[in-house]
Amino acid sequence: MRKLIAALNMTLDGFCDHTAMTADDEIHQHYNELLSNADTLIYGRVTYQLMESYWPSIVKDPTGNKPTDEFGVLIDNISKIVFSRTLKNVDWKNTTLKKEIIKEEILELKQQARKNILVGSPSLITALAQLDLIDEYQLGVQPIVLGSGLPLFKNIKNRIDLKLLQTKTFGCGAIILYYEPAKKTHR
Repeated sequence: MRKLIAALNMTLDGFCDHTAMTADDEIHQHYNELLSNADTLIYGRVTYQLMESYWPSIVKDPTGNKPTDEFGVLIDNISKIVFSRTLKNVDWKNTTLKKEIIKEEILELKQQARKNILVGSPSLITALAQLDLIDEYQLGVQPIVLGSGLPLFKNIKNRIDLKLLQTKTFGCGAIILYYEPAKKTHR
């Protein structure tokens, strides 16, 4: 069974804002490796539209920065599933639009003998965590304090205990915290 990995960058105070993050070569290389070990990427509408508005243009007109351009190609080519009740269609290649999250469909997707599945939207990380579908969290913590914004775990209703697996430190001061859900013994 492949893993469903929640992978997202956030500020030190827990907010998600792609425009406030440092995305240097080392961080892009990390995410290039993560994408290379996955074949499905799950987004919500807001994150999908943010990514779709930028990365296909990098593929067409590369920046000349190898890690950035590689990331653009990887994210352009990976299969994407977008969950949205408001989008009518999606134009980015290899993208499927779904209206609602159905736990059984995600479980079936996880059962396929393929590469990992990544989820990279705050709302979907919350929804999939509440359904107990996330196998691993890879939370990139940036050395930034914003003071306000969209909190990563905004609508979590039930406690989720996690076990730290490892950490990875970047030269810019960002870190990746790798967690898995702890065994459920007290619920």
